[in-house]
Amino acid sequence: MRSQLRPRRDFQALEDRRKQAAKLFRAGESLASVARVLGVSRQSVSRWYRDWRQGGIGSLRAAGRAGRKPKLGQRQLHRIDRALREGARAHGFGTDLWTLPRVAAVIERLTDVRYHPGHAWKILGAMGWTLQKPARQARERNEEAVRQWVSERWPAVKKTPGVEKRGSSSKTKAASPNDLPSAEPGRRVGKRPF
Repeated sequence: MRSQLRPRRDFQALEDRRKQAAKLFRAGESLASVARVLGVSRQSVSRWYRDWRQGGIGSLRAAGRAGRKPKLGQRQLHRIDRALREGARAHGFGTDLWTLPRVAAVIERLTDVRYHPGHAWKILGAMGWTLQKPARQARERNEEAVRQWVSERWPAVKKTPGVEKRGSSSKTKAASPNDLPSAEPGRRVGKRPF
C-alpha cells in the first residue's frame, strides 16, 4: 500500500466565495457576471442571491461539513499513517504484509476506535493508500538459474511459426489438408445446381 493524504474539502474557501458574491450583488453586478467572475454556475449564484436577499451576508455562512463527523481526526490519521509506514512487523505481526484485519487492529490500538476490517479499507482509501499485491515467488528460487534458463533454454523451447509454412487456425494441429481451397471462389463443388 502506498500513501498520499488527500486534502479535505475547504469549507472556508467556499464560504469566502459566497461572501465575494454578496459584495458583487451589493455593487449591482448581474447574476450572469457574478457567475462568470467566480467561475460557478448561474444556478448557484441564483440560490446565493435569493439567500442573500432574504437573510443578508450571514445567510451565506458555511453550514459546516456534510454528513456524520469522522471518528478519526487529522492527528490520528497521521499517527496511523506513520504506524503503517513502520511496517507490520514493528507492530507485532509475523510478516511485513498489511491485511485489513491487521490495519483495523492497529487503528484500534492507536486510537481506541474500532472499525470493521472492510471499513478499514475505506479509511486507507481516504488516506490515499492503494493496494499493492506482493509478487509470489518460491522460497527456494535461484535467481541465477532463472536468468540462465531464460537466456539459454527458453529461446530453444519457444515456439515461433515458420515464415515459409502456412499457419493453421487450429491450436492443436500444425497444418491441415483442409487448408487448401477445394474449388474456385464462389463456385460450389459436389452439389448439383437446381
